[in-house]
Amino acid sequence: MATADFLLDYLPIIVFLGIAVALAVGFVLAPSIIAPNDPDPEKVSIYECGFNAFDDARMKFDVQFYIVAILFIIVDLDVAFLFPWAVAMFNPELGTDRGFQIFAFWSMFVFIAVFAVGFLYEWKKGALEWR
Repeated sequence: MATADFLLDYLPIIVFLGIAVALAVGFVLAPSIIAPNDPDPEKVSIYECGFNAFDDARMKFDVQFYIVAILFIIVDLDVAFLFPWAVAMFNPELGTDRGFQIFAFWSMFVFIAVFAVGFLYEWKKGALEWR
């Protein structure tokens, strides 16, 4: 009898897993059944950003796009580290130790200072100027 009760504890997980698998299979198969399959020459043509390709795909690419993307990732990671720090720093339930708060404050100050120095370097080098 104890084994049946033990297995009944897992019944909601099995039901949830079954629904998830059924939805995933349904979402994969539904487009092939419902969607029309009559491609015309315009639909199967090669395009870049809404217009026909005008050059080889292996041409030189402007580095500015990559610099902007890397700067976005850096800023995004900086913000991603700031949120948990702020929750841990200013939540009285996680600890009221004054030494921890001082250490956490100065470690985040150093983190933001390193970020600011790198950002100012990029700014002075003209990496943010669009040519």
